[in-house]
Amino acid sequence: MADHQHSQVAFGHAMRQHFLLDPSYLPLNHGAFGTYPKSVRDRLRQIQDESELRPDAFFRYNLPKYIDTARTAIAAYLGVDAGECVLVSNATTGVNTVLRSLLFKEGDVIMYFSTIYGSCEKTVEYLKETTPVQGANIKLSYPIGDDELVRLFHERIKRLKSEGKRPRVAIFDTVSSLPGVRVPWERLVDVCREEGVLSMVDGAHGAGHIELMLDKVQPDFFISNCHKWLFVPRGCAVFYVPTRNHGLIRTSVPTSHGYKPFPKDDQERVFNPFPASTNSDFVQLFQFVGTTDVAPYLCMEEALRFRQEVCGGERKIMEYCESVSNEGGRKLAEILGTEVMDNPEKTLTKCCLTNVKLPLKIGEGEGDIKETDAFAVVAWIARMEFEEYDMFAPPFFHAGFLWVRLSGQIYLDLEDFVTAAKILKGLCERVTKGEYRSERVA
Repeated sequence: MADHQHSQVAFGHAMRQHFLLDPSYLPLNHGAFGTYPKSVRDRLRQIQDESELRPDAFFRYNLPKYIDTARTAIAAYLGVDAGECVLVSNATTGVNTVLRSLLFKEGDVIMYFSTIYGSCEKTVEYLKETTPVQGANIKLSYPIGDDELVRLFHERIKRLKSEGKRPRVAIFDTVSSLPGVRVPWERLVDVCREEGVLSMVDGAHGAGHIELMLDKVQPDFFISNCHKWLFVPRGCAVFYVPTRNHGLIRTSVPTSHGYKPFPKDDQERVFNPFPASTNSDFVQLFQFVGTTDVAPYLCMEEALRFRQEVCGGERKIMEYCESVSNEGGRKLAEILGTEVMDNPEKTLTKCCLTNVKLPLKIGEGEGDIKETDAFAVVAWIARMEFEEYDMFAPPFFHAGFLWVRLSGQIYLDLEDFVTAAKILKGLCERVTKGEYRSERVA
């Protein structure tokens, strides 16, 4: 593993002193909801307390300035202009903002991979019901090589065009959720640019996880949670829209006071109760989107300070998280007698998530798990992890096999993955004996 002896606090179990995690809990699923250090918690409480001293002054006059400061901090982190970044509650909101702002016509198509995050796929389904747009689902079975994935994507665009359809926008991940693998999103942005397709990058696992270089890649739209890997409290995400595309984003979700209707002769002015702003129309859309607790947004600077001053900077954090995830995954696979999900180029694991196959066979033979029971097995293992072992690493079913996804993080070390391997081995043995059969599936 990489050498991090120069960090002010050593990575691994020593780092847990800075977090609020229960000492008995084995957290191998940081990628789902994230967590944040105590110093960030203190900043969160400070902001919440301030908002209660004079609520009107806070929301009307102080909050816009605070949000501008937070936007400036995350924009500098991403290497883009602050006027191109706004803050929303989560990545799903950002994806919805783009898809619900675009005006779809007959023949328009939204492209996405079969590994898209579930709620985003359901957004596409909703738009198919309510607008003329169609969906194009590109099936992926991991492990798959980057070249093959990009080829499938490019070929689907060309086929849609040959059918007289218009691929309008494509949604794809930086790092997908299940399985948790690195996606060649930079190359997909290039293909979109070449083919005249808008690129909507779902970077839910982006900021604080992998190097992004938005100023070089230049996607059309990019959304990244800050509460997953950047140590900002839930929920907070940065929504990046380059200036060239500001006109495509007509409204926030939900529509805010910052919305400006197209002028009409008989249109009466809609009163905005908030003070005038010098920010752009795009930024004003997201300045006040209904009354909610936006204190997490205002923890951005403290989270970035912690990462730099306590952890030693982004490179050290990312190197350690990727290293412990990869080494831990290999150790877990060794104990289970299975394998880590990766492709020949070894690019799937160039992130802080690792997927390991569980020693359970899907089939119809004696001792096999029927495919119709796969989701019951997943639900049972997940519940047992919580109820009996006070740990969590999400099991899932993909491409005919059962897997488990593990997150690397600075408060974990290799021994944590060994512990998880022993637990999972025992649970899989119980699955083969049929203990999962009474499990209910949502």
